[in-house]
Amino acid sequence: MAELVFFDVETTTAVGRGKRFWVVEFGSIVVCPKKLVEVESFCSLIRPPDISLVAPTRPSGITREAVAAAPMFEELADRVFQILNGRVWVGHNIKRFDCHRIKEAFADIGRPPPEPVGMIDSLEVLTPEFGRRAGDLKMATLASYFGLGQQKHRSLDDVRLNLEVLKHCAAVLLLESKLPQILPGKDHGSPSMVTRSKANNVRSGEEEANRKSPVSYLGSIRAAPYQKGRLGKVIERAKEALRGAEGSQPLNGLLRHSRLLLR
Repeated sequence: MAELVFFDVETTTAVGRGKRFWVVEFGSIVVCPKKLVEVESFCSLIRPPDISLVAPTRPSGITREAVAAAPMFEELADRVFQILNGRVWVGHNIKRFDCHRIKEAFADIGRPPPEPVGMIDSLEVLTPEFGRRAGDLKMATLASYFGLGQQKHRSLDDVRLNLEVLKHCAAVLLLESKLPQILPGKDHGSPSMVTRSKANNVRSGEEEANRKSPVSYLGSIRAAPYQKGRLGKVIERAKEALRGAEGSQPLNGLLRHSRLLLR
């Protein structure tokens, strides 16, 4: 069974047209897919070609001084390749960002990139399944939703946070799948969920339809195939019969209703 590798990269900011991102940190944890426990980890700062590309102040604590003393990607490429190649890649928004940064980093040194045997982008998975209950579904938002603390924007911290978020989301979705009537799940934009207002509309629509439809007091009586021109005579005879029965108190309700139908 292939192991899962959660990974994350921190990069420089691509400011200006034609500028690119440079990886300044790579972090990963290898996770047992049966128990969802971490079995090994790796993290390192990475020195980009130009130190000035690193912002002088970053809230994450990645400083120019720290990056300047870090190895370049070429020195870490073998280790990164060993960690990623042939495993299932897992991460948040990795398809649109992190995977491209890994390919660029290997292309820069003229080497083929590692290849996954499968990929799980937690953002892509949770968007249709978890809905908008946790806001914009960014990692920081999900962490806050589950009370897991703040995202630190450091690679190793973020991948461990990603694992915990997935565990929480999976538990919630499992419970909802087992008790769909009691735990209805994502309550915004769910096509399968009937909200109270929708249910009320359905009921009121049914009541409206029933109110407009004539009520049958006489059971299911098959309609006689009257010939054209004779229906008016039948109605007149019915009216006369009803007028003759007005003295019967038990028929008063039926008579009043019948007159409305025969007018």
